[in-house]
Amino acid sequence: MTILVTGARGNVARALVGQLLDGGHEVRAAGRDPGGARLPGGVEVVAADLARPESWDAALDGVTKAFLYAGTAGLDGFLSRASGLTQVVLLSALGADPASDDAITRAHGEAEQAVRDSGIPWTFLRPGGFAANRLLWARSVRDGVVRDPFPDSHSALIHEADIAAVAACALTSSGHLGAAYALTGPESLTVRQQASVLGRVAGRPVRVETQDLDDYRRELTAAFEARGLGSVGSAEVIEARIRRLAALVDRPQPTTQTVREVTGRPARGFAEWAADHAGDFS
Repeated sequence: MTILVTGARGNVARALVGQLLDGGHEVRAAGRDPGGARLPGGVEVVAADLARPESWDAALDGVTKAFLYAGTAGLDGFLSRASGLTQVVLLSALGADPASDDAITRAHGEAEQAVRDSGIPWTFLRPGGFAANRLLWARSVRDGVVRDPFPDSHSALIHEADIAAVAACALTSSGHLGAAYALTGPESLTVRQQASVLGRVAGRPVRVETQDLDDYRRELTAAFEARGLGSVGSAEVIEARIRRLAALVDRPQPTTQTVREVTGRPARGFAEWAADHAGDFS
């Protein structure tokens, strides 16, 4: 059984490939620029792009299951060529709903609906905030100053390895078809608390300054574009993100026990994620 992991350069995809290999499974990784994926040796890596549906024919040859990042652009073309799959595990988002007023959860809900409509058996992973997004702070932490528009906004950030662990269970064991898993880290921390954790890992004090919202909008847009996510970084999506952060000021984000329930082990805390990425901040 060959498992296809798309988005090969992504943090979750890289963690998933490693975990599947450790479990003795045959893995093929695919992405727009597979050469930059930094995957373990022995993994078959192919170039494929949702913008070019025909590029998936070779990637899907002999594949029985696939891990897929949610994105509506080009998704129908992939799904039409993947009709022989026995399962798609889709990386979606907490609160995904095609009827949502929130641009982020609506886009993920539309991706989920496309998978449902394809007729391919599915499992949806719905994480909240990704701890890996704090890698955008790397230079700021090294400089000792993190700027954020909502320093007292909470998030229960999840380690990419925990998302990958749930994905690996869903792909390699029974009982997960038709499940939609809400995933969070084990604790809700404010931006100030997260910066403090990263400062301890980096070995230097890190202070948090309140950032001007227009500066934040420009910074977020540039970050999306640098990662090749220009369409995701639309004004509507950025404003949805701002509203979400503002709503969590002084309000801890609810956490779930899903990682433990699916994998049998508790989710990793933010401090463990920071320690795993210490080299990025020091």
